Amino acid sequence: MTIKNVTVIGGGVLGSQIAYQTAFKGLKVVLYDINDDAMKTAKKHIEQLKTAYQRDLKITDKDFEKGLQQLSYTTDLATAAKNADLVIEAIPEKLDIKKTFYESLAKVAPAKTIFASNSSTLLPSQLKDFTGRPERYLHIHFANQIWSRNTAEVMGSPETSTDVFDQVVDFAKTIGMVPIPLKKEQPRYVLNSMLIPWLNSALVLWAKGVAEPTTIDKTWMIDLGVQVGPFAVLDAIGMKTHYNIVVTEAEATDNDDLRLVAKKMKERIDANKLGPTTGEGFYHWPNPEFMAPDFLTK
Repeated sequence: MTIKNVTVIGGGVLGSQIAYQTAFKGLKVVLYDINDDAMKTAKKHIEQLKTAYQRDLKITDKDFEKGLQQLSYTTDLATAAKNADLVIEAIPEKLDIKKTFYESLAKVAPAKTIFASNSSTLLPSQLKDFTGRPERYLHIHFANQIWSRNTAEVMGSPETSTDVFDQVVDFAKTIGMVPIPLKKEQPRYVLNSMLIPWLNSALVLWAKGVAEPTTIDKTWMIDLGVQVGPFAVLDAIGMKTHYNIVVTEAEATDNDDLRLVAKKMKERIDANKLGPTTGEGFYHWPNPEFMAPDFLTK
C-alpha cells in the first residue's frame, strides 16, 4: 500500500477515533488541531478510547500503548502536512470553514498528498475546487465507534482519479475497515441517507414535546428488538456534531421543525450536555439509563 503517513485534521469525537484507529493498525499518524485547548480535548478523547478498545477488541494495555506510540500531535498545519500521503479532514460541517481550510492546506501539502474529507453531508463536488487537486480529492466517511462499527464509505467526484480512489479503498482495509465504495455521488452516502432522517424524526418528537427521549428510545428498542434507540446514538455521535447537521438542513430546507430542534439542542450544548465526554447528554454517562436491566420494563 502506498499510504504510510496519515494526517488527521480535527480531534473531535470522530477525528480522534480515526487518528487512533489508523495508528493502532500500525501507520504513522499526525493529529492536527487549531490550538492547544483543542489539542488537549483531542488527547482526552483518545485516552477515553482505551476502555472501549479493551472491552470490544480484548486488547491489553501494551497493545493500546503501541497505537499511542504511532501518534504525534501539532497545531501547525505545515508541520502536520509535510510528510502526509493522505490527509483526512474531520472539521465542522460548514462549507465556509472547509473552504478556508482546504485553501490553506493546498499551500503547504506536498503534491503527492491525497486529500479526503470525512464530511457526512457535503459532496466531493462541493469542495474539490478549493483543494487545488480535484483528481486527488475524495471523501471517506466513518461511522462513530470506528473500531467496531467498521465501515468506511468511499465517494469520489467525477474528477477523482481511479487510482486515488483504489488507494483509499486499500487504506480502509489496512486500518480494519470494510470499504463501502459508492459508484456515484450521493448526499449522506449510504449510512446517513438512512440514519439522519431517523435521528431527526426522533428529535422532532422531543423538541415538540410529544415524548421524552427515554420514551422514544424505549419504543424503538422494544418494537424493533434492538439494543439502542436514537437518543443513545445521538449521545454517541456527540451533540455538537449532529447540531451542525441539523442547522445546515434547517437552512437548506426552510424547515421550522428542524429550527426548533436546533434551538433545543443549542440549549443542551450551552449547558455542556454533550454526551459521554462531559458525563451527560440525553443520558448520564458512563452508566446510561438505557443500559439498566429494567429500562424497557418500567
